Amino acid sequence: MTSLRQLEYLVTVVDTGSFTRAAEQLHVTQPALSHQMRALEHGLGGPLLERLPRTVRLTPMGRAMLPHARAALADAERARCAARLASGTTAGELQVATVYSMSLGVLPPALRVWRRDRPGVDVRLIEFRHADELREAMTAGEADVALGPLPPAWPGPVRELGVEEFVVVLPADGASEDDASGEVDLATLADCAWVHYAPGNGLAELVDAACAAAG
Repeated sequence: MTSLRQLEYLVTVVDTGSFTRAAEQLHVTQPALSHQMRALEHGLGGPLLERLPRTVRLTPMGRAMLPHARAALADAERARCAARLASGTTAGELQVATVYSMSLGVLPPALRVWRRDRPGVDVRLIEFRHADELREAMTAGEADVALGPLPPAWPGPVRELGVEEFVVVLPADGASEDDASGEVDLATLADCAWVHYAPGNGLAELVDAACAAAG
């Protein structure tokens, strides 16, 4: 029978990209980790990972298994928190998923307010590099709430928190100003070479949406 520990091993190996780094993070020996992974694969009837010279790669079976493994671990953590809450050993925990850009700028002031108003409720922050990873995590039930750009066709509840302001930095001989306020119509920058965020970055999606809205 598949155990939660085996699922944790699988997720950690995938996230770290290495059996060696996963063993260090999990505080187990690499042979013990490899043994549990082989037992998991034997029980499922096929390989979950390809062992490459410098990394590991999910097989088709592994890609199908991974979101369910993450969801099972998240459910187990919520069950642990619910039990501790019922026993009075903790006042609760809120799991918040976000992208790195939000955790650096938008989130810290909100966390300070949360801590002031709800000192008995801990916050567990889960950060992702890109918006698509954030969407997959929420689909798999890995967190209670997410803070980031709205995914296309998202079926769940959404609450708008506000508007984030962006500025475009231009060279001294850049586009001419539209008016005395110094504002520039984004449409005039359509043919310029942009230094942009990496593809998939949550802020990149917001900027692209703003440019599209500007025409």
